[in-house]
Amino acid sequence: MMSEVTDYKIVRNSALGSELTEEEARQLSARMGVRHYQDGEFLVKEGDIYRSLFMLAEGQLIVTSLNVQGQEKRVYTMQAGECAGTRAFVKNTPRRATLRAVGATTVYTLTPEDLQKLLDDHPRVAFKVMRALFNITHANLARMSQETEHLTNYITKMGRY
Repeated sequence: MMSEVTDYKIVRNSALGSELTEEEARQLSARMGVRHYQDGEFLVKEGDIYRSLFMLAEGQLIVTSLNVQGQEKRVYTMQAGECAGTRAFVKNTPRRATLRAVGATTVYTLTPEDLQKLLDDHPRVAFKVMRALFNITHANLARMSQETEHLTNYITKMGRY
């Protein structure tokens, strides 16, 4: 059990807490863990089986993935308030990316078991969290689709295909 507690105000101002009232953010943050990382430390590596959801409370995280040649490529840089690991959290599948801290970084975690407890005790809060997870996933897919479209347009214009 974590002795350090999360700051409900950070949770409320995150993508995960966007619909929560102050009291609901307190209820959610009471279920979350706190982890601290130093510059360059890994939270998870691609392929890991680790189901916790990550909410970046402070600092930055670099998201990388292996390309077809097996080289690590930067995919995204997360900012405070963003979440990672929605797919592994919901579907119990291996991580599809590596997360590494940039500078001193604080991450709040939520396990599926803790979400289940929240569902039992505060179903309305759990519903809002699940809706936020859907919105986060949808926003990520929209961003990836836009990036793919830009890349396709670039390749088409350059005549390299």
